[in-house]
Amino acid sequence: MTEVKRVVVTGLGAVTPLGHTRTSYWENLKAGVSGLGPITLTPANDELTQKVAAEVKDFDPLKHFAERQISTLDRVSQFAVVAAREAIAQSGLIFDMPLSVRTATILGTGVGGQTTHDDSFRRVYLEKRTRVFPLTIPKLMVNAPASQVSMDCGLRGPAFAVASACASATHAIGIAFQMVRGGLVDCAVTGGAEACITFGTVRGWEAMRVMSPDVCRPFSKDRMGLVLGEGAAMIVLEPLERAQARGAEILGEIVGFGMSADAADLTAPDRGGMARAMQAALADANLAANDIQYVNAHGTGTAANDDTETKALHEVFGPHAPKLAISSTKSMIGHALGAAGALELVATVLAVREGIVPPTIGYLGPDPACDLDYVPNSARSLSIESAMSNSFAFGGLNAVLTVKRFS
Repeated sequence: MTEVKRVVVTGLGAVTPLGHTRTSYWENLKAGVSGLGPITLTPANDELTQKVAAEVKDFDPLKHFAERQISTLDRVSQFAVVAAREAIAQSGLIFDMPLSVRTATILGTGVGGQTTHDDSFRRVYLEKRTRVFPLTIPKLMVNAPASQVSMDCGLRGPAFAVASACASATHAIGIAFQMVRGGLVDCAVTGGAEACITFGTVRGWEAMRVMSPDVCRPFSKDRMGLVLGEGAAMIVLEPLERAQARGAEILGEIVGFGMSADAADLTAPDRGGMARAMQAALADANLAANDIQYVNAHGTGTAANDDTETKALHEVFGPHAPKLAISSTKSMIGHALGAAGALELVATVLAVREGIVPPTIGYLGPDPACDLDYVPNSARSLSIESAMSNSFAFGGLNAVLTVKRFS
């Protein structure tokens, strides 16, 4: 029988609308800083109805890559590689043999190289060019961030991408967690990346009619919808015994992973699917509902999601639900689609480690359908033993992770 290992976090990296490092990201989350602002990344911004997004501002690829290398990297892969380098540096790992071939690279992304995709379509259809850049396909493919991280960091074990819309990164981290726990690999570099603020993508989201024109107010009265975001976050996972043997700093422990499918509607959230994923994550961690102190909610800011997620939290946590501290970091960094779960797990790990719950900013007061404690507008000190991070995606694909403070 395969030994079940405890899985710990030894490295975190982040490239976000609140800063290009995990430290700047976390400090701004705690301070309740908004990363939302006018869209600047797309051509013909005046033709867009949606004017606001959470962009990774002032990101200069030349600070991280040789000029020749940049031509092979879409923005989404640039984010992924920079975040992975930071996470690995914090972990202190050196990926020589045999660790290199025993390390998995598993990344979530919703749409892959959208900047390359958009640029290529503009050249072909608008500018009527007969040729596109020769490496267009390798740049835009969904697995490009995973491939680029594995090459840049010398990771020769299992490497692949997970695409499940807004649950992509959480699914990726959950699979990596299971592989490390089951002894299939000795280490995993995992997370998610997205760079979806392009003209065509924003136009598509406009058509969905779920976008807020200004700010994102999850769970609040008068909320008007979500705001698109971008970025990347990466996590290094390894067995507890290995991390302790090399004297690594342990940032937290992943203890459970749950998944479900709604099998209901393509876009409408389903309370039952959300609840099943949360219950599965608790069961996998051998935790009771009362053991959780903090939930980093999916919390998109749409009427349907926030209402449904609140009902699912009541179903799973029962009388303990009003005692939970719940926050949506999307209020500050927007919805980074396939990267959202990784950005939120980094926030969850740091919340548990430091005993600080980041706020849900923009909160104007309770909505009758959202009657729990959403840590409005200001961070809160709280001793957190165990926490949960939720991701619920279009297509009814749900993924949830549970985290414990390491002891």
